[in-house]
Amino acid sequence: MVHLSFKLLGKIKQATRKYERFGFRDNLRIYVQGGPGGNGYPKFGGVGGKGGDVIAVGKEDITLEHVFKSNRSKRYIAKGGKHSTHNFIIGTPGEDIKFDVPLGVILDTEHGKRLGEVNDEGQEIVVAKGGTGGHSKNGYLGTKGQAYSIKLDLKLIADIGLVGFPNAGKSTLLKSISHAKPKIASYPFTTVKPNVGILMYKDYRQISMADLPGLIEGAHMNKGMGHKFLKHVERTKLILMVVDINGFQLSPQYPHRSCLETIMLLIKELEMYNDTLLSKPAMMLINKMDTDGALSKFQEIKEQLKNLESVFANYPDDIRPLNSMKFFDVIPVSAKENPDDVNYVKHRVRKMLDVIAELNENKSSHETDGVENDFKEKAPVLI
Repeated sequence: MVHLSFKLLGKIKQATRKYERFGFRDNLRIYVQGGPGGNGYPKFGGVGGKGGDVIAVGKEDITLEHVFKSNRSKRYIAKGGKHSTHNFIIGTPGEDIKFDVPLGVILDTEHGKRLGEVNDEGQEIVVAKGGTGGHSKNGYLGTKGQAYSIKLDLKLIADIGLVGFPNAGKSTLLKSISHAKPKIASYPFTTVKPNVGILMYKDYRQISMADLPGLIEGAHMNKGMGHKFLKHVERTKLILMVVDINGFQLSPQYPHRSCLETIMLLIKELEMYNDTLLSKPAMMLINKMDTDGALSKFQEIKEQLKNLESVFANYPDDIRPLNSMKFFDVIPVSAKENPDDVNYVKHRVRKMLDVIAELNENKSSHETDGVENDFKEKAPVLI
């Protein structure tokens, strides 16, 4: 009996380690300490060396898991400055300590002070300054370096972020449109961590697309898993909302939501998390058009999709967002069964990203009107 208990305990530990090994780490707390400044030499007016700094350096193709494994103590302590002596009047500065962090990391102190964001390869941010060397104004006594815990919070940097309820077909789309290999099944919550795929084009253009775990009603109140990853949407250039034409029902305990209600609830969750997300460029895919009755369902809501605000007014306040979201394109697709649909989406998102890039260069109202007109000319078409 005791033998069986130990055996069972061993299996639980193995499962836990396996989960930790394959889990997605998007935040990490570490301790940083700048080196102390060296003492001065009052007799000859010598100045102590400055303490070393602790510096975070941006690096591509690494994760916070790499940061954790590279230093499991999670302590980064710089060297102290040398004291001034009669042989060396100016003390030698302490050596800085540098460590790599993934791009997209935000660094905050334990008290919430923002130290900076790392967005570029090789970008450096001093997270803990070394102490000042001793001199005449501080009694020739070197000061301590900054010391505190800091939080590394990762927000994925992707061109496109997929948003939708579980089982809407986001992972299927990502697999079909890129070389990513997300887990796919016919039940909700198969995506438990973000997946990033790269869309490849014949002219060698590359576009990144992030598939985030599905949201559920109340995600902004920490229900489900999707709320944890909503922060990654903030850094995407384009939101691609994926909705099941047949609607969604999480379980028998939850009401079935129609396609329109699903759209409305997704917008509400984004709004409740961060209302600025509603102003981001967005496109919508009405997925699973290969299912029975899908075409007639789409024809019923096609006109309503063009004016969502008026549609939302007919629903109760508890599921209706305060504001709507503008979608430059609404495309009915079958991500699973129709490669032509997927290819069409692949080229439409590229065109949209090109337009966004032009807007960022010139944000005049004339340019904005031109974009809206450009996409209105290409209204949703069944393919």
